[in-house]
Amino acid sequence: MAAWGNISATRTGIIAVGAILGVLAPVLQKLGNPGNMGICVACFERDIAGGVGLHRAAVVQYIRPEIIGFVVGALISAYIFKEFRARAGSAPIVRFILGFFAMVGALVFLGCPWRALFRLAAGDGNAIFGLLGLVAGIGIGVLFLKNGYNLGRSQTTYAAVGWLLPLVMLGFLILMLLFPQIPDKELNTILFYSVKGPGSQHAPLLISLVLGLFIGIICQRSRFCTMGAFRDLLLFRQIHLLSGLIALLVTAFVTNLVLSQFKPGFENQPVAHTMQLWNFGGMVLAGLAFALAGGCPGRQLFMAGEGDGDAAIFALGMIVGAAFSHNFLMASSPKGVGEYGIVAVFIGLIVCLGIGFTMRQKI
Repeated sequence: MAAWGNISATRTGIIAVGAILGVLAPVLQKLGNPGNMGICVACFERDIAGGVGLHRAAVVQYIRPEIIGFVVGALISAYIFKEFRARAGSAPIVRFILGFFAMVGALVFLGCPWRALFRLAAGDGNAIFGLLGLVAGIGIGVLFLKNGYNLGRSQTTYAAVGWLLPLVMLGFLILMLLFPQIPDKELNTILFYSVKGPGSQHAPLLISLVLGLFIGIICQRSRFCTMGAFRDLLLFRQIHLLSGLIALLVTAFVTNLVLSQFKPGFENQPVAHTMQLWNFGGMVLAGLAFALAGGCPGRQLFMAGEGDGDAAIFALGMIVGAAFSHNFLMASSPKGVGEYGIVAVFIGLIVCLGIGFTMRQKI
């Protein structure tokens, strides 16, 4: 255990974690998850919102076990390596709003930073514009960081605070076990299950949960973070975290080739659209929100598992943002950006820029 604890924070460790993710995501797709969506934190949180009835988009309703595994796996890892530390109080309402608009931007693009990389590794050229937008949004966030942006320090608090989101996730798992999916039936008295579309496509529950737990453990140990990789490159000229992203992209590309899942092009890509300006713009908003909040969606879940109540608030903001995005026609589909998606991106950028400008300490 001690040896893994030391290795996980090294360049070798972060590359190994990226490579593992690059293999597991295409494998999960092969086992049943949607196309180019073996792992997507934003999409999976969106599906959870639908699964518990927060939105009524029938094609994206399913409680994703991978998300449960991410949080609980990080909790397990934090306790094993004595890193669980309950803390909260760093501008929680701001973090909720940032999570909300991060999801709005991600659903305009149709994916989180991880999915952008997995889409590119599977040949989806539309992901290039999303990744460029992500870097641009993070770059704006870096400018705020250089000029004193700070949400304040979190404070040590009761251990129960750090346990709340893991307990919520375990509650979701219990609901899935008590109310399993009934074939060809959308509403199962309590939970909603898609009978068509991306929400109906999923790997077996046990496999998804076990792999989610594993990913939660290794990512908690390595501090794997897409936003952090680009932030560190732009702010400190460090490539430690970026090396993990490169390993993820390369191994995902090779794995997709082996599994015959590599299909290059822009048209007819799974769960994607070709409105490139808004592939870019949606991820500018998401990248800015991630930078201001201090972590990408996956990293926020892993931090929540190790006791960070503020990260848990961000994750809940994303889930609520997913519900609003579908209920208020902001989310995109393969047909293009939702009716109010463009307006939502502009509003989100105004809000996030306002947060960046007003929450700065003089330096």
